[in-house]
Amino acid sequence: MTTDYDKLDAWIDSHFDEQVRFLQELIRVPTDTPPGNNAPHAIRTAQLLKAFEFEAQQHPVPADKVKAAGLETITNLIVRRHYGAGKTIALNAHGDVVPPGEGWTHDPYGGEIEGGKIYGRAAAVSKCDFSTFTFAVRALEAVCRPAHGNVELHFTYDEEFGGEVGPGWLLENKLTRPDLMIAAGFSYQVVVAHNGCLQLEVTVHGEMSHAAIPDSGTDALQAATHILNALYALNADYKRISSRVTGITHPYLNVGLISGGTNTNVIPGKVMFKLDRRMIPEEDPEQVEASLRATIEEAARSFDPPRGGRDVKVDVQRMLLARALEPLPGNRPLVAAIQQHGQAVFGEPIPAVGTPLYTDVRLYGEYGVPGVIYGAGPRTVLESHAKRADERLDLEDLRRATKVIARTLRDLLA
Repeated sequence: MTTDYDKLDAWIDSHFDEQVRFLQELIRVPTDTPPGNNAPHAIRTAQLLKAFEFEAQQHPVPADKVKAAGLETITNLIVRRHYGAGKTIALNAHGDVVPPGEGWTHDPYGGEIEGGKIYGRAAAVSKCDFSTFTFAVRALEAVCRPAHGNVELHFTYDEEFGGEVGPGWLLENKLTRPDLMIAAGFSYQVVVAHNGCLQLEVTVHGEMSHAAIPDSGTDALQAATHILNALYALNADYKRISSRVTGITHPYLNVGLISGGTNTNVIPGKVMFKLDRRMIPEEDPEQVEASLRATIEEAARSFDPPRGGRDVKVDVQRMLLARALEPLPGNRPLVAAIQQHGQAVFGEPIPAVGTPLYTDVRLYGEYGVPGVIYGAGPRTVLESHAKRADERLDLEDLRRATKVIARTLRDLLA
């Protein structure tokens, strides 16, 4: 007996070449963030969706809000598919992505296919799930169109910078309020929780002077090094803190950017660095920030400037506070359906775990929308080369994840 699941799988197989071409077109429009000029990609996506008779509502975010977030343009998309009274399930993927960087052996905007894999920036995170979610909904409507409920596709453009002018803006302005949601992810696990992230910009002010008479000033770089040593020492303490969530280990701190000084022969008068502090779900973000600020202030006070040099001053600005995603009680039907169909399609168990990454899915959680993370991708971020050269996606993972999502929607809207 042929089931709805068999019919969904067959439809996806028969349209898979078309799905791959759709993904290639999405990869070929750059969305490097920074600078964050993402509106052209949204416009192109809306054009491609229109060919499937999917009308994408375009929601441009006001320019002042976009620029305040450090970006250039954002137009978020919502595709609403109405079947009848009932729950609304949102499928969210982000189109913004970090710049490609160096070391590529494939065109980062080419969507090239080699050895069963598609290459390109955002091929795996997460333009692929524009494709996964779109074709899962197309399959659902072609094979077993629901009589009840609704599906919304949310294609947004502010995950890299925190999501506040992506899904956060849609939710804040009450443009959507789904009952359940699935966000872009990888195929071999369903993610139910993730870390939070605090990012701070720290500026250390010393006193610039000639390198020939170094004691006539206060070296801001030496002071910054003193502060950095105090911050990095915290990682030893963090390793003694364990999360109860499978897949999440402990908090940690990283400094990813340092700049300062004016010339080689000048004692630097100002140094800036940006730190990233990952928070496990059990931590309180406000307490984490207060503790970091106290560590920075104490280290600055304990720095000993040269005789006659001025004391260092430190400015600390919060860049980002992304709260952790914690499982909401209503996510159980999502988890159960994805695990059931994931095992059937992939032939192996799909565990429910946490991830040390942070995503904009947390924003749905903050509005009380139960959600999970699941989509097309390998077992690990490392395998996908996300944020590295030659980002790639195994096309079979794309095909199978699309089947899992289509089957899951069929069950949830039955």
